[in-house]
Amino acid sequence: MRPLYIEAVGCCAPGLDGWAQAQSVLRGERPYVREELPAHPSQLLPANERRRAPLAVRLAFRVAEDALGGDDRSSARLASVFASSDGDTHISHRISLALAQPQRLVSPTDFHNSVHNAAAGYWSIATQAKLPSVSLSACHASFAAGLLEAGALAEVEDLDCLLVAFDVQPPLLLQPLWPITESTAFALILSPRRSARSLATLRVEPVPRVAETGLPDAGLEALRLSNAAARTLPLLALLARREPGTVLLDGAGEHSLRLDLEPL
Repeated sequence: MRPLYIEAVGCCAPGLDGWAQAQSVLRGERPYVREELPAHPSQLLPANERRRAPLAVRLAFRVAEDALGGDDRSSARLASVFASSDGDTHISHRISLALAQPQRLVSPTDFHNSVHNAAAGYWSIATQAKLPSVSLSACHASFAAGLLEAGALAEVEDLDCLLVAFDVQPPLLLQPLWPITESTAFALILSPRRSARSLATLRVEPVPRVAETGLPDAGLEALRLSNAAARTLPLLALLARREPGTVLLDGAGEHSLRLDLEPL
C-alpha cells in the first residue's frame, strides 16, 4: 500500500475535547484529567436532522467537524469511512424494549436511526457528499478495519478520505455484553498525496498477530481500552509529539496492523 498522508485530526473523548486541546495532554505537558464533554451542537447538520440525530451521530459529526476545521477542502470532496463496533446501542435497546411490549410501539425516529450507517446517511445529507462511503464494524478492531478501508479508497480510487471511528457507552443492561465504558470518537482526514497541510506520512502494513501498543499514562491507557475508537490514541500521541514511531493495533482475524508514522 502506498503511504497515506494525515491532513487533519478530530478528537472527542472525556478530558480530550477537540484536537487543539488534546495535543498538550498527549504530549505530557498537562496531566490527563477525565472531564465530561460539554454539549456541542453540530454546525453542519440542518435543524431538522440535528433534532433527530442520536448521540452516536452527534459524536461522529463532532470529530468530523473538528477535523474539517483545520482543512480547507470541501467535505463533499471527501470519501468517507465510518467505523463503529456497535453503532448506537441505546436505539437498539429502546427498540427491543418496545417490541417486548403488547403494543409494540416503535418510535419512527428510532427506527430511522437504527441502521449501522446512520452517521453516513446524516453526513451525506449535511454535506451533499456523493463520493464512496463505507460503514463497518469489527468489534475492538473497528478503528484498524476502518483505517484499512480508508487506505484502500485512497490507494485504489485515488481519493482523499474522512475516517471517523466512534462508539457510545451502551445502556447499563447491555454493558456486560460489550463493555464500552466511555463514549469517544476520533477522525482522520487521509490523502494519497502530500499537500502543504500534511501533518505526517503514515504507512499501514498487516503483520502477524502481536500485542497492541499501549500508553504509559495510566489515565490515557484506561481511556484507550474503554472504547474501540480510542485504540487510535497511541498514534495520535506520536502525532501530537511530532515524533516518528511505530504503533501496533489488533486487526480483524489473525492479523495486526503496523502503523509507521513520520511527521512532516
